[in-house]
Amino acid sequence: MDESESPGLGLDLPEVPQKAAASPYRVLARKYRPQDFSELIGQDAMVQTLANAIQRGRIAHAFLLTGVRGVGKTSTARLVAKALNCIGPDGQGGPTITPCGICEQCKAIAEGRHIDVIEMDAASHTGVDDVREIIDAVRYASVSARYKIYIIDEVHMLSKSAFNALLKTLEEPPEHVKFLFATTEVEKVPLTVLSRTQRFDLRRIPAEKLAAHFAEVSKAEGVEVDEDALRMIARAAEGSARDGLSILDQAIAHGGGTVTAEQVRDMLGLADRGRIRRLLEHVLSANAGATLADLDEAHDLGIDPGSLIRGLMEELHLATRTKAGASAESLPVEQRESAERLAEQLGWGQIHRVWQMLLKGLSDVQVAPDPREAATMALLRLIHAADLPDPASVLSRLSGEAGAVPVSAPATSRPAGPRAQLPADFPALIASLERSGRHQLAVQLHDQVGLVRFAPPEIVLRPLRPLGGDWPRDLAAALKDATGGNWQVSLSDETGEPSLLDQEKIAEERVRSEVLADPAVRAAFEAFPDATLESFVSTKGA
Repeated sequence: MDESESPGLGLDLPEVPQKAAASPYRVLARKYRPQDFSELIGQDAMVQTLANAIQRGRIAHAFLLTGVRGVGKTSTARLVAKALNCIGPDGQGGPTITPCGICEQCKAIAEGRHIDVIEMDAASHTGVDDVREIIDAVRYASVSARYKIYIIDEVHMLSKSAFNALLKTLEEPPEHVKFLFATTEVEKVPLTVLSRTQRFDLRRIPAEKLAAHFAEVSKAEGVEVDEDALRMIARAAEGSARDGLSILDQAIAHGGGTVTAEQVRDMLGLADRGRIRRLLEHVLSANAGATLADLDEAHDLGIDPGSLIRGLMEELHLATRTKAGASAESLPVEQRESAERLAEQLGWGQIHRVWQMLLKGLSDVQVAPDPREAATMALLRLIHAADLPDPASVLSRLSGEAGAVPVSAPATSRPAGPRAQLPADFPALIASLERSGRHQLAVQLHDQVGLVRFAPPEIVLRPLRPLGGDWPRDLAAALKDATGGNWQVSLSDETGEPSLLDQEKIAEERVRSEVLADPAVRAAFEAFPDATLESFVSTKGA
């Protein structure tokens, strides 16, 4: 009998318990990375564009994905790689906006092991030699996938020579190659590269969508999170899903299974909303003693002075939006009531003055050797300014005093002249600018904006291309010189008329169509097939 089969022979060693194989913990930002386009939040416009392109077979050879950190640029690039290479469960599928996720192509891409999907970090591969490897490799067909895909993250980090080396390949790549670029600083990407790619600007994810997403993640993790805590994390994320999930991960560890708003506030060093509102009320009522007491209490609690000033600015901003008529239904009841109360209490002039002083105070806090002292001085300066008269009342008082002066005295300071009449319509307005020598502004009004509302001396325009932040102010000043009136110029996203240039093109095309539809003209083209309509003159209305 074998020794191993004899119960009485050999050593009876105790059984060593097998250690359970523990899978390493994955942070929430990686665990809940989108696996298909339906899980990509806040980017509906881009998904719709990609879906249409894939459905119609109009797939670009190079895509550029840009946006702030954590909005899904790299995740989107991987999803595009899946969409282009998915073969479906039966192995017979083609490119689709809804990749199956179960075929070998999808699984290999999701796990980062697909031989034909090459990811490169441009931050650590910046040189021309790194790009030369890509140029040499694109000549060879893909091994198993439909397309060989190169995902280059932080592409703006490539050197100038590396970009130049890539240009020719990027413009005319082989049919089996696609490029996907991701960057947070698109302004650093050369125009020669931008012109060879199809660009998608990924938006910041709205706070309400982030809060809803974090609620689903918390439920999946079996963790109870307060609704206020979710909103607080969503605001702190600043439109970034990854940042928010990292904060939520930390909050779960901090709370030990449950997460409350108080825990998140302590973890992030934030001042609670009630404290912020109370401090703002003390400042606006010029109560220096109560303001200093609030600041000392916030310091003892470890609240960051910069966070305190930002909280005051956020409350003032909410009040401003409420005063302007924006909806505040998504806010908590207490915060909404406070915003409405402040909006009723403050005038527009006071709101703008307080905002500018808080903005200056925040800048001081960020550069001061002692942020606490800077915050204190900023709020005391604001309290002092609260006692100053409003500029409108000062002007009114000065106007009243000036009324007692004989008319002949101020009349000599400026030559009298006939007041210009305000233009009757938009084209007349442009003509007045031309007459005053403001040719560039006249061209911009004619070519680059659409009219939303014209109610002299107010004009609302929809820009059709970037015009610069100071453009409305410059236009208002030019219109005042040209017409003698004080104009209020504002830009809007509302749907307006086409630009005058586009209207002229539409009218010209309509007349052209009418000319070509004329039987005599048709007969002439039939007699002379090579003839073209070079120019024509419309006689309508003549």
